[in-house]
Amino acid sequence: MMETIKGFKDDFLWGGATAANQIEGAFDEDGKGLSAADFVEYIPKEQRTKDNHMEVTSDVIKKALAGEYSGRFPKREGIDFYHTYKEDIKLFAEMGFTAFRLSIHWSRIFPNGYDAEPNEAGLKHYDEVFKELRKYNIEPVVTLSHYETPYGLIEKYNGWVGRECIEHFVTYAETVFNRYKGQVKYWITFNEINIINISPFTGGGVLSDLEENPEEAAYQALHHQFVASSLATKKLKEIDPEAQMGCMLARMLSYPNTCHPEDVRKAQVDNQLNLMYTDVHARGEYPNFFKRHLAENNITIQMEDGDLAVLKQYPVDYISFSYYMTLLSSAAPEGEVTAGNLMNSLKNPYLESSDWGWQIDPLGLRTLLNDMWDRYQKPLFIVENGLGAYDKVEEGRIHDSYRIDYLKRHIEQMKEAVKDGVDLMGYLAWGPIDLVSMSTSEMSKRYGFIYVDKDDDGRGTGERIRKDSFDWYKEVIATNGENL
Repeated sequence: MMETIKGFKDDFLWGGATAANQIEGAFDEDGKGLSAADFVEYIPKEQRTKDNHMEVTSDVIKKALAGEYSGRFPKREGIDFYHTYKEDIKLFAEMGFTAFRLSIHWSRIFPNGYDAEPNEAGLKHYDEVFKELRKYNIEPVVTLSHYETPYGLIEKYNGWVGRECIEHFVTYAETVFNRYKGQVKYWITFNEINIINISPFTGGGVLSDLEENPEEAAYQALHHQFVASSLATKKLKEIDPEAQMGCMLARMLSYPNTCHPEDVRKAQVDNQLNLMYTDVHARGEYPNFFKRHLAENNITIQMEDGDLAVLKQYPVDYISFSYYMTLLSSAAPEGEVTAGNLMNSLKNPYLESSDWGWQIDPLGLRTLLNDMWDRYQKPLFIVENGLGAYDKVEEGRIHDSYRIDYLKRHIEQMKEAVKDGVDLMGYLAWGPIDLVSMSTSEMSKRYGFIYVDKDDDGRGTGERIRKDSFDWYKEVIATNGENL
């Protein structure tokens, strides 16, 4: 008799996710070098354009290095997690976290990215962070590169356009694998690797204004990251066979705008192009539809002998992804456009939107979990999902019922997917503590269960305050998702 799946497995991983460049601060302490994130300026909403809020030009970097910029670079400050990690991890433990996703700042370990020897002070810092997590039996989920390309590699090679970055990344990976063997079970190579084709500077430290063919340069950089990911996976298996390597995708599920066959086909293509990245990571080869896409767009990727064999031989163990919204695909787009997770899309009239225009679609999570499980038959891991919203402090409390509602509805659909038979490893809510927004460098776009007293201009005490969602999520974890 077949057994029916009733809910999350007993070892399901519950917790939250962050990135070093959005929380740590201390950008120039203890030998740390500059990274791509340190050049992303805060631009007020009214001055923000598609071209200036994420992409950085060589001119901006020159002015920043010369001290000619009067603006702020909030990711240099973060929320001071570098100094407050013990207090913050204690709060995560109070919620009952069994896992916490963080990234290692590559330029804390190799200040320029290509240094001959690692920075011991940086390695010791993460020794202490992992020690603190172990104290509370919280499993670290560690991203090697989360939008933190060392500036030295940008200056020398224009980031990942340079094939030399592969060797330097593998050296970095090997260093931390050896150092933290037995302390970290779950690794991820590149955060949201597909973002390199949306924002090349964010995803790969690529200054597009220096490239004759920016689109081709981004794909070349992506290929180098794929090879580096596979070689890092090879190293991990040699150094710590018990550990697992995952990839990470910004999953953008696309629906056809209408039932017109051309819209249906456009949605299929958009979904194929989004899943191409996990195709390479999980299946170990470029899919044929992508080869046609490159040819039709006159894009040539330079590969060396052995590259494709490496991709095939060292696929990832699991697939992790972020999920915030769904998109609409149209062969002839007309109508109202809404903002999204680094993307713009036609507005879906059946969905509500967040304060930032991101359309909220809990059922879409169940749909894509089933699609991805059917496609790959590899364990899946939701390592980012959350609601960026304006929070108000009222008599020392933050009543964020809207966040609870958002998360509750997504977890309900996640549970349905598990009942459908999807092998799901865990759920890590994005930004368990308020942090600097990746896309806008704001503090006012808050995700956390923990409020941080700091505004968009960097003012505030930094005090941590539990929101209503803090106690709610604590109950969710304690009941393994049964009490929502």
